[in-house]
Amino acid sequence: MAASLTFFPVDNGDMALLKLDNGQHILVDINIRAAADDPDDDTYDVAADLKERLPRDDQDRLFVDAFLLSHPDGDHITGLSKHFYLGPPEDFPEDNDDDLILIREMWSSPIVFRRASAKHKLGDEAKAWKKEARRRVALYREIGSGVSDGDRILLMGKDKDGKTDDIMDIVVEQYELITRVNQGEEGQFEGRLLAPMVVEDDDEELIDLLEKNNSSVIIRFSITGDGYKDMCRFLTGGDAGVSIWERLWNVLEEEGNTDWLSYDVMETPHHCSWRTLSHDRWSELGEQVEVCAEARNALSQIRDGAVIVASCKPIKKDDSNPPHERAKREYVSMVDGESVRFICTTEYSANEDRALEFKVYHAGTAKKLAMTAKKTASVVGVSGIATAARAHGRK
Repeated sequence: MAASLTFFPVDNGDMALLKLDNGQHILVDINIRAAADDPDDDTYDVAADLKERLPRDDQDRLFVDAFLLSHPDGDHITGLSKHFYLGPPEDFPEDNDDDLILIREMWSSPIVFRRASAKHKLGDEAKAWKKEARRRVALYREIGSGVSDGDRILLMGKDKDGKTDDIMDIVVEQYELITRVNQGEEGQFEGRLLAPMVVEDDDEELIDLLEKNNSSVIIRFSITGDGYKDMCRFLTGGDAGVSIWERLWNVLEEEGNTDWLSYDVMETPHHCSWRTLSHDRWSELGEQVEVCAEARNALSQIRDGAVIVASCKPIKKDDSNPPHERAKREYVSMVDGESVRFICTTEYSANEDRALEFKVYHAGTAKKLAMTAKKTASVVGVSGIATAARAHGRK
């Protein structure tokens, strides 16, 4: 059962699905808009595509083994209540006319919800996620590791003021590894949690910096293919901005751990936003802007033949940000100037009428990347194949 990595076309939003060698699935964010659910609208039906790819349990319920929410902005969580079941699994509706998806294990950051503010209020879907996360944490506090599918949660980072000190068995601390999904077998992947970071209340400068988007979960996955470890490294970071990548690079460089950022596939943070790469405002300086060297270093740790994916609307010069054409140029330069190795999900879908999918496999020491059935690029640890739409362990 080949591992794969799929990026759904959701305009300016994120929605990616990891399928592991053993058939388990990890979903990273969703942006299932009303237009995509409307049969009379030609927007790509990402919900139908997702459900075609997911397995069913012995009660005929669709499920994901884990659902990682990078942060609770609308373009990362839209469609949650309509397409996913929230609540005790024993209350799952018997009729299930909407074919709701069961989330066996939630991956959620407690700190990102505390960094909401008067300027950054939680929407209804974010509140629904937060309520479900609290239910699962409360149940864990009550019965411990006896929780089952649909009740499990893994917390991405510690909460402040010691609020998670009594449940550290379900907390992944910054820089730790996740080595299994929903109590499944190890050896299928590793996920290195790189952010968010916990900051105490007396550090006001950092508190302001880490508000909202900059508290996004950043994970570098290492995925097994055909039984061989580390065949694809995937870096995902929600909407983390330039200051986060700058700070992360400085810390990892000082400690000699910059390899933790290396990748075969990266999803551009914040939908190919210019503000991920620079402190300068394009609206003020235009082509005189400067790229932040440290942030660029953090985002350019490519392995041979690496690919960069921008989950965003079509990228046009002088259009609104995000996406930004100047950011695209910088990302193309990171992949050796080969524009075929930079892919916009919406543009790809418009040309191919399908989601962008990479197959992760093993073929000796050389792995090929096929962007479409017609084109093949250079050596890389994954293979992108056009297809028709249709428990926590730590080290």
